[in-house]
Amino acid sequence: MKWKNIIVTAGLTGLLLTGCGSYQEEELESSTAGTQQQGDTEEIAANTPFGRYPETIEYTLGKMVSSDGDGLPNGDTYEDNPYTRYLKEKINVQNRDVIEGRADGYDEVTAMTILEGNLPDVMVIDNYQYLKIMVEKGLIEDLTPYYEKCASDRMKEIYNSYGASIFQNVMFDGKMMALPETNIYSQSDLLWVRQDWLDKLGLEGPKTMQDIETIIQQFIEKDPGNNGAGNTVGLVFDSNLLSAYNYSADLLFTYKGAHLRRWIQQEDGTVVYGSITPQAKAGLEYVRNLYERKIVDNNFLFYTSETNDELVINGQCGAFFGKWWAPNSPLMQAKEKNPEAEWMPYLIQTNEDGSTSFSLEKPSGKFVVVRKGYEHPEIIMKINSVLFDDLRYEDEGMQEIAAYYQNNIDVTARPCVINVDYSDALTRCYEKLTQVFNGRLDPEELPLLEHAYYEECKIYLEDPAHASSESWAAYQSRITACKALFNGNLDPVDSAFWGETDTMEEKWEELEALEKEVFLKIILGEQPLEYFDQFVEEWKQQGGETITNEINQYIQNDKAVSILMKN
Repeated sequence: MKWKNIIVTAGLTGLLLTGCGSYQEEELESSTAGTQQQGDTEEIAANTPFGRYPETIEYTLGKMVSSDGDGLPNGDTYEDNPYTRYLKEKINVQNRDVIEGRADGYDEVTAMTILEGNLPDVMVIDNYQYLKIMVEKGLIEDLTPYYEKCASDRMKEIYNSYGASIFQNVMFDGKMMALPETNIYSQSDLLWVRQDWLDKLGLEGPKTMQDIETIIQQFIEKDPGNNGAGNTVGLVFDSNLLSAYNYSADLLFTYKGAHLRRWIQQEDGTVVYGSITPQAKAGLEYVRNLYERKIVDNNFLFYTSETNDELVINGQCGAFFGKWWAPNSPLMQAKEKNPEAEWMPYLIQTNEDGSTSFSLEKPSGKFVVVRKGYEHPEIIMKINSVLFDDLRYEDEGMQEIAAYYQNNIDVTARPCVINVDYSDALTRCYEKLTQVFNGRLDPEELPLLEHAYYEECKIYLEDPAHASSESWAAYQSRITACKALFNGNLDPVDSAFWGETDTMEEKWEELEALEKEVFLKIILGEQPLEYFDQFVEEWKQQGGETITNEINQYIQNDKAVSILMKN
């Protein structure tokens, strides 16, 4: 198994261990109930979503964080903030963080934890390979029975909105070994553009790829930002080309009908890997052409996401592909540095019928697991039921948490970090907000999250010129960007398979590296376009064809099972 080498060589960079010794030895034992009545209460708590424990259940936690907690207000910490206080009040649980790892070093946190075999009671996992290792080593609990009895009806409804794919990566031999995060749908990239630059040059907002080419060329040549010759850059991307965050090249490839790194179902029902199709070759040719013309910045390979943010914030980049939430980061910071900068989102057409085709992200990126043998494995179902059902839809008095939403305060303040929401949550939120602003819905009828955004958007609308950057970001993301998506003709394409086959476990890392190397060499002009054909053959020979056959077999078996169940 490769994991042995991965773990042994993992360093300690980025680690922040807030505890030492054995988590199990340090764990505080819950007091047993002194009366039958207390016992009955504890039994109810352990078997229902919202039942409150009679004695505080303190659990050790390993989690991903985005900072040292210095961005939290009023002396709040990751162990003591509105979320943890709400959970203490509602179900009487309290986290004690023994691991707090930054995102850029969290794989190393996980690797060292597995190596020591010393998991905290609850832990967030950001890497599917490590989830598999934990299952193989018998380190984590089967959560199937606890999902059934301690996940609320609404929480189950939320997960069901994604179909079976949401659980594809957490089921092992029919057992749910982790609780998955949800990645909401309807998230086509938008082109965020300096509207003030467009106005200065007398240019219309973009609708097509040809419009983008014209606009960026004008930005570079005419320098409306007064950066000086050669200092205004074109499109910037993640060096992986695709990104679940900002700076993805996805739409440039879907413009040519390619869906990279997705298993695409064909008309005959079989699947093919999107990165080896003729459409992918056409997409490479197009991006290469943009690179040669400097529409794609020629230094993108050397940029990190932080570098790209800096180019946007400093006013050197006037257009980039980003998500609907880009106003929260990096545009809020760009607005703070230059209040005169006006950014607007545009949905770009990729298909001849005027629709926008884009690749859906995997339905889950992070997972929460429970240590094998922990006395209360049900608590992660209860915690998430409280936060994403009770708190959001039923409780009306949590102004502290509303302020967290309104001010974009560190989301990793939530104990388990993950987000759980309906697949169409973005549309649901936009529709409710517009109903309030159109007078068709009373603001007090809004759920907590939507009400928080309503308050912030209202502040912006009442005085846009003097509104805070937080209010500007709330309005631009939740209204302006969502309006572009809501009114657009979207053509999302999902992957037919998000799991991992036996051969993928052994070969996928090398195949991904091969793909990245070949694609970048072609884009940068280091290899001719025809090199793509050689790549396809190598990809198949090095395990890609076997993996494709395994996935097709899996899909056929899955269909057969579905037919039997219907009959």
